[in-house]
Amino acid sequence: MSESTSLYKVQFISGGERYELYVKELQSSSIFGFIEIADFVWDTHTELVLDPSHEKLKDEFGQVNRTYVPMHNVLRIDHVTKQGSAKITPLGDKSDNVRPIHSPIYTPKK
Repeated sequence: MSESTSLYKVQFISGGERYELYVKELQSSSIFGFIEIADFVWDTHTELVLDPSHEKLKDEFGQVNRTYVPMHNVLRIDHVTKQGSAKITPLGDKSDNVRPIHSPIYTPKK
């Protein structure tokens, strides 16, 4: 896979949820403590069933050219060869190995 066609799966925490996005641009930001992601890749749904979390992500990031994620919110970054579906999942599910950090920054939703 050449550098011009690189694809990254970025997982991070925001608002008590795990975000999983696919992007073509990823770099350390000039803003200290942030990761810069850009050139979002979205599914072109050919199925009748749509994932509501994918649509929520498209609404939130559809008009965004570039976003900055705090490094301490990043869970994982993978350089992938095949795109999956972008999604949002709640933290703390039984099948989830990630737990919210208990601090004043992260207050769990009730």
